[in-house]
Amino acid sequence: MARTVRAAILQAKWTGDTASMIDVHESYARAAAEQGARVMGFQEVFNAPYFCQVQEAEHYRWAEPVPDGPTVQRMQALARETGMVLVVPVFEIESAGNYYNTAAVIDADGTVLGKYRKHHIPQVRGFWEKYYFKPGNLGWPVFDTAVGKVGVYICYDRHFPEGWRALGLAGAEIVFNPSATSRGLSAYLWQLEQPAAAVANEYFVAAINRVGVEEYGDNDFYGTSYFVDPRGQFVGDVASGTEEELLVRDLDLDMIEEVRQLWAFYRDRRPDAYGPLVES
Repeated sequence: MARTVRAAILQAKWTGDTASMIDVHESYARAAAEQGARVMGFQEVFNAPYFCQVQEAEHYRWAEPVPDGPTVQRMQALARETGMVLVVPVFEIESAGNYYNTAAVIDADGTVLGKYRKHHIPQVRGFWEKYYFKPGNLGWPVFDTAVGKVGVYICYDRHFPEGWRALGLAGAEIVFNPSATSRGLSAYLWQLEQPAAAVANEYFVAAINRVGVEEYGDNDFYGTSYFVDPRGQFVGDVASGTEEELLVRDLDLDMIEEVRQLWAFYRDRRPDAYGPLVES
């Protein structure tokens, strides 16, 4: 029997406040569920603006515990209501002074299966993330969900092949890459890196970007979110470069095994020779 999963991603404009931003995402999630989606991912720190365009202590106010904070708990209720697996990126406070760029993974029954913390933290103009976030310390977990094995890799992580590979080795079938990336800095890489990662690691990637210009800087988030299959081909059209958009696509998970048999990249790996890659 074919393993086809209907999946959704949303690129959204910042509404101006957390309450309405969450309302928007809940509305789109219900629309996705009505279209038959069984798994959905949101953009990086979805319930807040991309405040990392500045370095100001006032923005620590966006942080909350994971999984016990109000946003993740509300998303648990949404998962139960819609019967969808949800990938929910938020600004996490673990304890005083310990903050992470995090995504909670919630199963279709509302159970929080765990979380991923972003490993690679940029510190360049317009992306002052080291001011806010510690590097992730939970490895690269793959979550056994109602739709299959789901992994997460957040924004700047995508430039580093090691985590993509770790997710593949752990059995990931769909990897969500919630992002906040702007026009001009690395836009030409957006439709290059994730398809290449999907090919190299032979799984599906859901690439999600914010859209629009927000209040804390002039970063122009260019959307163009998409799904890409293990052959590196887009699944349906890429989203708008300027407008909010919900994408719902059917992912044929049987393709993963077909491609792995055809290209055999995992068979031909040489971990015995890779030691120097992790030496300082």
